[in-house]
Amino acid sequence: MNARFFYWLKIYLGFSRKESRGFVMLIPVLLLLVLSTRILKELRNGAAEDFHLQYLATLDSLEASGVVLVSSPYPVFNPEDTIIKKSNEKQLDNLKRIPFSEADSVLLQIVPGIGQSTASRIVKFRESLGGLHSKNQLTEVYGLKPETIDAIWEYFDFSPAIFKKVKINQVEVDELGKHPYFSYSESKVLIAFRKQHGNFHSSDDLKRIKIFKEEWIDKISPYLDFD
Repeated sequence: MNARFFYWLKIYLGFSRKESRGFVMLIPVLLLLVLSTRILKELRNGAAEDFHLQYLATLDSLEASGVVLVSSPYPVFNPEDTIIKKSNEKQLDNLKRIPFSEADSVLLQIVPGIGQSTASRIVKFRESLGGLHSKNQLTEVYGLKPETIDAIWEYFDFSPAIFKKVKINQVEVDELGKHPYFSYSESKVLIAFRKQHGNFHSSDDLKRIKIFKEEWIDKISPYLDFD
């Protein structure tokens, strides 16, 4: 019987004789795991049933002693508990909103969901860019969730505020590459094109550089000074 079983394992499963013996030794362990899972489940169910019976017996004894049991008028589960609530409207009414461009890393922490590290990343991103021209740019901040971005605009007003621009006709490769929107390779190509073809007069001139996508040019244009 054993020889036939080992032969079946070899033909249909490709087991060697050593692997077949290991498999046979593993079967009792697997059976034990299955049985232990069922036994634990039965024990838990039995304990829960005993608790429920004890609970009912306690209620019966209370009623027998004259205690009037009153059910709660409130639901055990309140669906409102699962709803993500916005900031307290009364609290927001008492706050004077300031421009987002003036908020520092300490002030940003009044927004729920923003701690010290997140506030620092937001300020560093804004300052390294030279200001923001769109609310959507905050989606580029690492780890900043959409709901947290929405909460920011409950506490701060937004208006385009770019305070630092790149003098595109004077800047050199190393300096341009420090800007978050320019990689070193992009900076190198752009400066080389300028030196070969002359100064840029508008963002349309950048479109002459065929390797640059129009979406990227539109993204960097607000930060360029063509004077």
